[in-house]
Amino acid sequence: MRLILFLVLILSIGYLKAQEIALLKYDGGGDWYSNPTSLPNLIEFTNQTTGSKISKTIKEVMPDDQELFNFPFVHLTGHGNIFFSDKAATNLRNYLLSGGFLHADDNYGLRPYFEEAIKKVFPDRKLKKLSNSHPIFNTEFKFENGLPKIHEHDGKPAEAFGIENDNGRLMVLFTYESDLGNGWEDPTVHGDPEEIRLEALKMGTNLLKYAFNE
Repeated sequence: MRLILFLVLILSIGYLKAQEIALLKYDGGGDWYSNPTSLPNLIEFTNQTTGSKISKTIKEVMPDDQELFNFPFVHLTGHGNIFFSDKAATNLRNYLLSGGFLHADDNYGLRPYFEEAIKKVFPDRKLKKLSNSHPIFNTEFKFENGLPKIHEHDGKPAEAFGIENDNGRLMVLFTYESDLGNGWEDPTVHGDPEEIRLEALKMGTNLLKYAFNE
């Protein structure tokens, strides 16, 4: 009986760890800490709408840290340079191939830096544009037209790019010209209409649900 209780406890601890997400604290000088209210708001919305129990405490994790493996979902954002050391690239690659999920959200100007950095992680895999029929647009809320446009920036259409493993599971998602993170922030930060914020939060919920369930 004691053995059964011990195993239940171990499984429960593992489950609680699985209910945490993290913000990637990368080197290179880019502002990895952008949008400080975004992830707490997204978690609150996701928990309320889906009944999930994701911790509201956002951990910060370096890409070369073994703690990375404790989080099924890791978020990356910013405007500037990103640098992954050889150790960081290897650790991040192993994390993703073992079932982890990295969401990189362009906070305007991130694309060239992220594309260069992710090449070091996966030199043999390329970011590919996702079709509007990809499961990530339909895990909880349906987005028939794909990634929603939250902020205008250059007026280009919002696009989602991904890297999949050999089984077709999405490991890396790069959201471009959408700025989901800004849409997740407190309403007073950007003054976005509530319907726009809701679209961003719904899309974010899809990302979390995909990362936790796939």
